[in-house]
Formats: sequence, C-alpha cells, structure tokens
Amino acid sequence: MGLLDDTIASIEPLDQSAKRAAGRRLDTLTKPLGSLGYLEEVVRHYAAVRHDPQARFVQAALLVFVADHGVAQEGVSAYPAEVTAQMLRNFANGGAAINVLARHYGCQLKVVDMGVAADTSAEGLAEVIYRRIGPGTRNFMTQPAMTIAQARAAVETGIALLNETAAAGCTLVGIGEMGIGNSTSAAALLSAITGADPALIAGRGTGLDDAGVARKVEVIRAALRRHQSSLGDGVEMLAALGGFEIAAMTGVCLGAAAARVPVVVDGFIATAAAAVGDRIFPGLATRMFFSHRSAEGGHHLALEYLGARPLLHLDMRLGEGTGATLGISIIQAALALFHQMATFDSAGVAEKL
Repeated sequence: MGLLDDTIASIEPLDQSAKRAAGRRLDTLTKPLGSLGYLEEVVRHYAAVRHDPQARFVQAALLVFVADHGVAQEGVSAYPAEVTAQMLRNFANGGAAINVLARHYGCQLKVVDMGVAADTSAEGLAEVIYRRIGPGTRNFMTQPAMTIAQARAAVETGIALLNETAAAGCTLVGIGEMGIGNSTSAAALLSAITGADPALIAGRGTGLDDAGVARKVEVIRAALRRHQSSLGDGVEMLAALGGFEIAAMTGVCLGAAAARVPVVVDGFIATAAAAVGDRIFPGLATRMFFSHRSAEGGHHLALEYLGARPLLHLDMRLGEGTGATLGISIIQAALALFHQMATFDSAGVAEKL
C-alpha cells in the first residue's frame, strides 16, 4: 500500500461525542441558547473533526498550489499561460491578495509550485516550495492531462504537505490555487461528478466574454466525451481532466481527514478538488468547511451536490485561497467566543427561567 491507500484506510468517523460535549459548553455561555446561530455549529463541527471536545485551536495555515494546464492552448482563458509564473513570483514577493489576507489574519502561508510551465526554482524564490510533477499538464482535449502515476503522485504530495503542516502544530488548514486554465479543468471535473451540463457549471474564469465562455463549454463537453471511460474513479478522473494543483488539494482534503485537521475549502476550483476527494472517499465533504459561495460558474450547484453550507457569500471569484482565509477568520472568531466567553456560573448571571 502507498501513502494514498494508507491515508484512506486511516480516516475515522467524525467524533459525535466531542461534538455533543462542545455543544453542552456552548449552552452554558452567557447568551440565549443558540443565539450565535451557525457559529455554534462551526464550533461543534470543528470539535467533531478534531476529535476534541475542548475544540482547541493552535494555528491556521494556508496551502496554495500553483500549476499550468495544457488545456489553456484551447483559448479558454482571457490571460496568457505566462501569467501563472508571473503570479508565482508575485506570491513569493508578498504582493498578491492572499499575501495581504494571510498577513492580516496571522495565517501561515505556504505557496507550492506543483508544475508551472516555467521552472523558477533557479531564481531563488525562497517563499516557494517546489514539488513539481512536470511543466504543466497536457491538453486534455487530445489526451489525458496526466498519467495515473502523476495524478497519484500529486495527490500524495498534498497528503505529505498536510502531514508536515499538522505535525508543525497547525489545527486548521485552508486550501487555494492559481493556474491559467484551471477553471476549465475544475468545471470539467464538477460536470463529471455532478452530472450537470457544462453550460451550467463553467464560468468566465479570468474574464472571458460570451464567445469565450461558449468555447470553454464546448471544450469541456468534448473532453467529457473523450474521457468518459475514466470518469468512474477519482484518481483516473484527476488524471484525465485535472491539474497538478487540483490533485494536490484533493490530497490535502484526504490527508486532513485522516489527521483530524479541519480543511477550509476556497472557491470553485478548490471545491472541485474537494468533490474528487469525496468521490475517492464518500462522505469526505462532511469533514470540511466550505468558506464561501463563489460567483464563478455553477459553484452553487457543486455546493448543493455536496450538501455543503458556505460560511460566506461575497460574490468573490479570485481564488488563491482568499475565500478560505476569510472563512478561517470566521472559524477563529467562533472558537474565540467558545473559549473566552464567561459561563452563567462564572459571571454570576441568572439563566433563563
């Protein structure tokens, strides 16, 4: 057995006793029962995933994976493929939106090159972790995006990075991505998983016009027909239609479930990775937090398919883990209330008659 198989085998059910214990403490805090609304469910869910009735929090981290996609050759992005490497440098220099939010909320940020077409490893980008599977995927219009071995390696890279992050003491992890062409890959995966027509799933990505979106939809439909025989298995699906960064995020989701670390899923593309993880291990999505409802494409359909309730709805569609970071801030706020509010007994406040 390899790392992926070992990880799947070690995933345990959610800890319902920890969830109930956290709920009992919530009910003793100086507030009307249930008055913090969904924040109370956030705490209970965190405790259940962590198997920790005390819902202890140490540190949050963001894992942002970057890679190029061969399908960008089909004109499915409003930006050229060179932008992926340029944004990788921007991340390394601290100038992207995710850098700002990670600094603002005190989250560790790890940027991982999973396979950018231009290899920047010789440039001394100290803030980038290099785990390159290859110089971008192949064009899935003509052949599978990856080999099965590459897809599995990318998933296992995500698992390994999650394990390292958890071993360093992080108790909450967000996932994000960047890669020109990856909204097409994500839309293809979500169409395959949900059964929804690509016209309902695919969005404007980096800013396509109507003709560009129509082209994108036709590319996805053609790819789904070409790779139909590979769509029943999660890893094969990733190999056919995915990207190195999407597969790595799938690995983080699987590894986090095994390590009892809640994952905060970003938007459209990260949700595609989570959905593939749920295909590999049914029920995986119940162990995650979904940070926001993206304005990209049919993200709401994917969330409904997974039975997921997003924490926020801000019409965001940037990616990079920006929504995940805001979601982490909501979870941190819920946990702060849980730990720092007085109880009725300690404050000497009378309870409801």
